[in-house]
Amino acid sequence: MKASRIAAAGAVSGIAVLALSAPAFAHVSVQPEGTAAKGGYAVVDFKVPNERDNASTTKLEVNFPTDHPLASVMPQPVPGWKSEVTKSKIDKPLESHGKQLTEVVTKVTWTADGKGVEPGYFQKFPVSIGALPEDADQLVFKAIQTYSNKEVVRWIEVPQEGQEEPETPAPVLQLAAAEDDAHGAAGSSDAKAEDTGADAQNTAADAAASDSGSGDGSDTTARVLGIVGIVVGAAGVGYGVLAGRRRDSGTAA
Repeated sequence: MKASRIAAAGAVSGIAVLALSAPAFAHVSVQPEGTAAKGGYAVVDFKVPNERDNASTTKLEVNFPTDHPLASVMPQPVPGWKSEVTKSKIDKPLESHGKQLTEVVTKVTWTADGKGVEPGYFQKFPVSIGALPEDADQLVFKAIQTYSNKEVVRWIEVPQEGQEEPETPAPVLQLAAAEDDAHGAAGSSDAKAEDTGADAQNTAADAAASDSGSGDGSDTTARVLGIVGIVVGAAGVGYGVLAGRRRDSGTAA
């Protein structure tokens, strides 16, 4: 009896340890492709894992933040899925590329054309967004995941700093510090390019002048050598003629 009790207690302890060490269930999340900097544009991926063994994910709805509306939201086509963009009017117009916008995208819905996200798999849904707010450190996207068995999971609980992660947390996009002004950097690069171009032109001019001077010297040298060659040749011819006359005179005598 005592041995049985010890074995039973050991089994219970083992199950408890496994339960405590088991990883938390995966949930819908959002991550940038690269950097999501304040005031800029970014492509973000909404990652949707399938947490069920007997059903597939067939629908995803992502609600965009209304406290920080985004002027540009463009989902990338995903094979096997149909996307639908929902727009709503906003109280304060946004300016984008010189235009005043009175409505923005507030939700994007993806619906599977086929089997969807089957058990044991995940799917990414890329979206281009911007301009990102400059007065916020993060953006919260509340998502709703629907399975083929009609089960609905609402990922809408906002995580709070210093507290445990909620059971169904909403996807949160962390924003990085604003990047340097691209136009300023371009202006600096242009200035360097102009300086480099000027230096190259000056170097080319010096080289041309040097080549020109070398050319004049070469021409002069060639002329002198040509004259010397002519003189030497003429002397040789004269010497040959004189030697021939001497031989003729000797023979005649």
